Amino acid sequence: MSDIRILHETDLRARIALDLAAIDVVERAFATLAGGGVEMPPILSMHMPDLNGEVDVKTAYVPGLPGFAVKISPGFFDNPAKGLPSTSGLMVVLSTETGRVRAVLLDNGYLTDVRTAAAGGVAARHLAPEGARRATIFGAGLQARMQLQALRLVRPIEDVAIWARDPEKARALAAELSEEGLRVRACADPAEAAAFGEVIVTTTPATEPILRAEWLRPGQHVTAMGSDQPGKGELDPECLARADLYVADRVSQTRTQGELRAALAAGTVQNADGIPELGDVITGRHPGRTAPDQITIADLTGTGVQDTAIATHALSAFD
Repeated sequence: MSDIRILHETDLRARIALDLAAIDVVERAFATLAGGGVEMPPILSMHMPDLNGEVDVKTAYVPGLPGFAVKISPGFFDNPAKGLPSTSGLMVVLSTETGRVRAVLLDNGYLTDVRTAAAGGVAARHLAPEGARRATIFGAGLQARMQLQALRLVRPIEDVAIWARDPEKARALAAELSEEGLRVRACADPAEAAAFGEVIVTTTPATEPILRAEWLRPGQHVTAMGSDQPGKGELDPECLARADLYVADRVSQTRTQGELRAALAAGTVQNADGIPELGDVITGRHPGRTAPDQITIADLTGTGVQDTAIATHALSAFD
């Protein structure tokens, strides 16, 4: 057992940041997924509605990497009222050569937060308007802040509007972010917030739509990253019909637990045939945004390939 590396959240926070390196790592993982050879089983997901909680288990084998991660990721959404974060968890990294445990990453969900935000950065890098300076964030939690941080790494964002179901949380986050040199305001009206951004990012565990199709305007990009369970959904299903381009992180996942699920159920999307994945855009197999007035949507449900990528990236920082 002495050869198993055990790393704690404090260790990982000291070495791993949400930066361009993390975005590049996740981008390469999506490109590898598009190229084939990756083994990524369906997510093992357990929903506990009476506890307002859930647990996901994700993994993926990525050829060429020295290890693969198995991640346990709980989300208990009443925790903030108890003074605790909503998410936690850990990753176990096993050798791709022997299958033996190489490391246990007791990250308390930190690496998941980083790779989730990095995926938003990847989506914006390939789909958002190149000169986008205005962003709208739906939500006021940790991922709202981190998605904005990732967005600013790939686009010259200067002005931000924040909408949240709790207006006080939106005002508090706006005040906090304004101290970091941004122009940030809280919006009480979600339609006004949606109209403001050239890039819109939804970051909530909503089970009813919070972004309506009639609020979208030509040229906008939307990254929806909160719908990671079959009962969740942030976008009005008509949003996907209104979009000129819809991109999934993994179509097989978005069909069952992403925004695509609700659109298929509502009939606003007839079938999932031919829908491109983010890796297809990264590798050039699909053209992505081709005109400035297009409306684009990226549906991010979170993939095991991201977890193996960020876990490998984290371990390499300690070599």
